[in-house]
Amino acid sequence: MPSSNSATVQDLIAALPKTDLHVHLDGSLRLSSLIELAAAAGVELPSKTEEGLREKVFKPNYRNLGEYLEGFRYTVAVLQTKESLERATYELCEDAWKEGVCYLEIRFAPQLHVSPKLSLDEVVKSVAAGIARAERTFNAEERVVKGEWPVFRAGIIFCALRMFMPEFSACYRGYFDACGYSPRNEVFARAGLDLARAAAHLKIVEGLPVVGFDLAGQEKGYPADTHEEAFQVVHEAFLGKTVHAGEDYGPESIFMAIGDLHADRIGHGTWLLDPQRISDKSIPDPAGYIERLAQYVADRRITIEVCLTSNQQTVPELAGDLKHHPFGQFVRRRLSTTIATDNRLVSNTTVTRELLRAVTTFSLSKKELHDILTYGFKRSFFPGRYLDKRAYVRHVIDVMDRVFDSFDADRLLPGHG
Repeated sequence: MPSSNSATVQDLIAALPKTDLHVHLDGSLRLSSLIELAAAAGVELPSKTEEGLREKVFKPNYRNLGEYLEGFRYTVAVLQTKESLERATYELCEDAWKEGVCYLEIRFAPQLHVSPKLSLDEVVKSVAAGIARAERTFNAEERVVKGEWPVFRAGIIFCALRMFMPEFSACYRGYFDACGYSPRNEVFARAGLDLARAAAHLKIVEGLPVVGFDLAGQEKGYPADTHEEAFQVVHEAFLGKTVHAGEDYGPESIFMAIGDLHADRIGHGTWLLDPQRISDKSIPDPAGYIERLAQYVADRRITIEVCLTSNQQTVPELAGDLKHHPFGQFVRRRLSTTIATDNRLVSNTTVTRELLRAVTTFSLSKKELHDILTYGFKRSFFPGRYLDKRAYVRHVIDVMDRVFDSFDADRLLPGHG
């Protein structure tokens, strides 16, 4: 560890215990593994080198959301076996652990990986096996055994999709085949409901570390209330609920996620505070609506999972200058926020990098950084008893405080808070 006089803000952030509550498995493969798995599976890539893939697919900057999503056609294609899913999960855990992330919630859409050769249960059990291997390996380290560093824990979040096409996977094609004469929203709702029932079963009956349920995909034209029944199922199973909302649609989408789907957390929530994004003509006072919604989110401590780099790459209005991101307003309003990666490969990022960008761009103080890190642990969907979670968070905060003190964090983070 550097001396407090020579340490940088990046050194401090790297040394702190962290979480990543919003990270997609299929967006976070190692490039080297993608190349190896593609060769084994016969998946044709645009390049067989890491440099070539960075140039052609996983770029520093993307022109639009479609280009951003292009890489997923390759990552999903190589994650179609038990072995590849377990490997990718373990490697994601390992990459996170090496940068000080000791709590991780891995989200993915199991139905993207289901095929005649691989059942949904087998898909999820493969991911759970990768997590179990990571926990066994990392928690045997001396610093963890001695209590000098928190144990590594991870959970699984299922993603239902607001919309999908038959070509997304054999599983999704089966829904269209079975429900071909139904309105599309009913097909999407049926797939989400089946996934919710699977999540409840695999958590309660099978005892797998399924901790939450998510709704992802294009918001505009595919409202959250289509999936109300699915979220009622996971609500009754006492699973955590997080919803991608306010990312490519307005504040009404966030309200629907909270009001109709019981969301405990919001993925992105980018346009929470922007009245100009309201398109519902039945809202006569957009500014007043925003204030009431923000107050509700703050009062209920509904946590916003902020992914800075990802937002810059997919939201044109934010591409030029990160200072335009509303995260600074979230902090000033004392909203519960946590910084996450979204997709480590596609956005070429880490939790340390995301936090560093947040600290330097928005001049966060020691207290503000401490609060953001703590929210990540407190608002997690921890896979265990509440008393165990309390003890875990208490240990994390003790470690965090020691790190802040050893780095003379008040000097490094004068901030404005």
